[in-house]
Amino acid sequence: QVQLVESGGGLVQAGGSLRLSCAASGTIFSINTMGWYRQAPGKQRELVAIIPSGGRLNYADSVKGRFTISRDNAKNTVYLQMNSLKPEDTAVYYCNAYVVALGTLRTQGYWGQGTQVTVSS
Repeated sequence: QVQLVESGGGLVQAGGSLRLSCAASGTIFSINTMGWYRQAPGKQRELVAIIPSGGRLNYADSVKGRFTISRDNAKNTVYLQMNSLKPEDTAVYYCNAYVVALGTLRTQGYWGQGTQVTVSS
């Protein structure tokens, strides 16, 4: 089994910054794409940013230039640095990872439990 544990959410004023972290643990052989999604009240979950194991990063237009995704493969961890935060960034942020399992070498997607980010105006 694989677990994704997020941290770093909280309350911040508009214009402020937060850094989210998501650490994967368990029966991991390797991790392909990792990413962050968010879901605001009454809205569908949406992509924020993804980072493949190799290849181009992808950001939602609404966060380009303000958010930066990165990963530490040695720690099986993905980060999201969020700067110039706006009230419309308020949402529950979820980590996602496509993990290749030890032994079976099968790929499966996993989600974290979510971390609340609230930006006050």
